[in-house]
Amino acid sequence: MSNKRVSLYDTTLRDGTQGTGISFSVLDKIRVAEKLDEFGIDYIEGGWPGSNPKDAEFFTEAAKRKWKHAKLAAFGMTRRGNSKVEEDAQVKALLDAQTPVVCVVGKTWPLHVTHVFKVTTEENLAMIGDTVRYLKSKGREVLYDAEHFFDAYKDDPAYALETIKVATDAGADLVVLCETNGGNLPGFIAEVTRKAIAHLGRAVGIHTHNDCGLGVANALAAIEVGACQIQGTINGYGERVGNCNLITAIANLQLKLGILVCDDLTKLRELGQFVAELANVAPDIRAPFVGTAAFTHKGGLHVDAVQKLASSYEHIDPALVGNERVIAVSDMSGQANILNRAEALGYPLGKGSAEVKDVLNEVKRLESEGYEFEAAEASFALLLRKVTGKYTPLFTMLEYHCSYRCAGDGRGNKCEATVKLRIGGAESYQVAEGDGPVNALDAALRKALAPFHPSIAGIRLEDYKVRIINGQAGTAAKTRVHITSSDGATAWGTVGVSDNIIQASWLALVDSFEFQLGK
Repeated sequence: MSNKRVSLYDTTLRDGTQGTGISFSVLDKIRVAEKLDEFGIDYIEGGWPGSNPKDAEFFTEAAKRKWKHAKLAAFGMTRRGNSKVEEDAQVKALLDAQTPVVCVVGKTWPLHVTHVFKVTTEENLAMIGDTVRYLKSKGREVLYDAEHFFDAYKDDPAYALETIKVATDAGADLVVLCETNGGNLPGFIAEVTRKAIAHLGRAVGIHTHNDCGLGVANALAAIEVGACQIQGTINGYGERVGNCNLITAIANLQLKLGILVCDDLTKLRELGQFVAELANVAPDIRAPFVGTAAFTHKGGLHVDAVQKLASSYEHIDPALVGNERVIAVSDMSGQANILNRAEALGYPLGKGSAEVKDVLNEVKRLESEGYEFEAAEASFALLLRKVTGKYTPLFTMLEYHCSYRCAGDGRGNKCEATVKLRIGGAESYQVAEGDGPVNALDAALRKALAPFHPSIAGIRLEDYKVRIINGQAGTAAKTRVHITSSDGATAWGTVGVSDNIIQASWLALVDSFEFQLGK
């Protein structure tokens, strides 16, 4: 491995959410941040605290948690033109976020300075210097994102370089060159990055977008000429066609350039799929390194060759990134993934044991029905309990029923659920109303379980996601429901699949309670 140090800055929770169809609840954002921290990401940008209540709430929640490795960063912009930095509400919101790191973006392109900010180029330099200097005086680590730097360099290289020198002289810990429009090629990125490093006399970071399909290539080009940080998003989520895909970049940094950026690369595929599941987006099966098709062999000549010599059609061992080889006519086992996940959840299994084979077979059976366990660790833990004989059901479901009554005038709409359970030796029949069928079922189930498990009062259902699995089946399509629950201290995910959305919801709901109450 190379001695070169490259840090990873993740902006999935801010830049990533600007992508079409990408949205996270506050608890989703906390879970993603915890997963990134666990993986070993160096910086996690939680959002723009001055822009919306959700990001402000995230920083409030994040401040209550301890982070093992990552530093949390709040994102914002330089002070507004012709104003005092001490009086800028947006700068104040950055400090109120209480993060150790602040990342501020500023203009480097005279075109934007005069036409978007509508200030003079001299005032723009003052805005950059004042903001960085002020944030440093408050004890923050400050990263300065030089927006549109490469396009600015084409138009006015002297001014572009002057903006980043002002940020550096004001005390910025790192200047990050932003390829904001995603329209440049790797050779140009390398050339300009080299000149910026020479001008500053120190390393810079790189932030690229994927508009030409070169987000990762451009970031790596900058790293090879001396950049020391890559900013990007998990799975490449982001505005327009997306950002530099950190999943792909991490694998290339470590496996191709020999730069150590994480201790356990085998968690890479799991990380990508976890974030995809919480974003409620189907993972890209053809994603480099981690997609399910990345090491799938179907053609006869390929299959014959790879079974004799894997490297003949595989550029790396798929196990290095947590993936596996798939021979289309006969899936090969994925015992390593099962063993790793089981151990992490506290259910160590013996390699090659009957138990691990049973778990693997059950996972494959359920996945063929549409289940995904990446972000449903609680449902997977229950599966482990069942296979290892450590599972005791909280109850026996005798029946449940949901009804929705809709008044013609829109008034008096009502959803009602009934549940009939056997708990111990007794039967319990409960009725509850709710805003919808899942809310009503949740309320009725709680009423039945509360006398036996009072701690159920502390469990909240925080998020509910629905995905149609086989849309070509029309109204008969299967539905996957993912529920995120929390007890205020920890959060967990469960999953249910059925051709009936109510049944899928019930399965995920029951798993949530059984996981937490049946420990």
